[in-house]
Amino acid sequence: MQEQLAELLENTVNEGLYQIILSNPRTKGGVFKIKIRPVMMKNGLCFQVTSYEGTKVFHDNCERGDVIDRAKRLILQDFRQCEIEHKRCRAIVLVSKKGKLFFKTKRTEDTGAERETDRRLQLPHNRVKKYILEEGIPVPFLVDLGVQTKEGAVVRPRYDKFKQINRFLEFIRDILPTLSKEGTLHIIDFGCGKSYLTFAIYYYLHDLNGYDVEITGLDLKEDVIADCNRLSEKYGYEKLRFIKGDIAEYEGQGRVDMVVTLHACDTATDYALARAVKWGAKVILSVPCCQHEVNKQIQSDALSPLLKYGIIKERMSALITDAIRANLLEAAGYETSILEFIDMEHTPKNLLIRAVKKDTVDEEACRRRKQEVEEITDLLHISPTLKGLL
Repeated sequence: MQEQLAELLENTVNEGLYQIILSNPRTKGGVFKIKIRPVMMKNGLCFQVTSYEGTKVFHDNCERGDVIDRAKRLILQDFRQCEIEHKRCRAIVLVSKKGKLFFKTKRTEDTGAERETDRRLQLPHNRVKKYILEEGIPVPFLVDLGVQTKEGAVVRPRYDKFKQINRFLEFIRDILPTLSKEGTLHIIDFGCGKSYLTFAIYYYLHDLNGYDVEITGLDLKEDVIADCNRLSEKYGYEKLRFIKGDIAEYEGQGRVDMVVTLHACDTATDYALARAVKWGAKVILSVPCCQHEVNKQIQSDALSPLLKYGIIKERMSALITDAIRANLLEAAGYETSILEFIDMEHTPKNLLIRAVKKDTVDEEACRRRKQEVEEITDLLHISPTLKGLL
């Protein structure tokens, strides 16, 4: 098996490599993910190794031989999963608890578009964006939802949607080390709508990464639910179902590993977050929308010169709402961050709240965070729904 690994690395660590991702570390703490990609330097091709440790990111550049030896050592000793994306193949290497290696490879077609990409990659600082779901490779649900043609080309008016889906999958990829492959992964998508991202999550986790995943999409529109169930059945996605229901009233199931809530209006986001905390979901991904509640309540003499302008008050209220939500999730034992979902020129309301449940909870830190929320809400004379629900 080690000989097969060495051969795989020899054949892929070259100018045709897009990236290598090492994840699922064997021990907790320290580096949890490593990315390797080719870069063109003044003295020729080398490989940049990016290591992720907590909130810190470290970069160093290696020669080809060094990076092959390093990647082999990391797979055999430190990580349980390796994903290789090359212009001619995709490969996944999994390492069992007993150290046995399992390989899954798939050849990709070398098209003229890829050769043009290869030529452009030779220029420094001019790398073509490499998406998780690639242009030129048709994905059934993207074709049916009008994002791609049958040949895999992205429909130009839907290119923003294509970028949004890939951006969201990058967030999923980042939290993969926190998700176990043992047993079924249960996911709830509140307010799924036409379910572009719901299908993308299932495809990425189940088809591309081999997770046993069960996803429930929830929405109020009966026709949308019917269409989504029809597509799910068409693709043979037995564990992807869509039901009609209200977020505030949904009880659903006992165990949930991930909760997704995208553009749920106003306080619907708060009910979804509260449900996620109640279930003890390991991961929460939320893109809030239409935060009217705080805008109607906020009062502050000190901030009155700012709040007298309607658009400023609206945007400040939205940011304050999301910041309080993030702090409340931290108080509930989650490591929380607020990230930009897609470029801000598309919409000013595309921040994503990402929360990952901590293995051990610092009760004193949670208490302090609750106290800070109390102080800021008192100061601004606001009473956010999530604060009451938690």
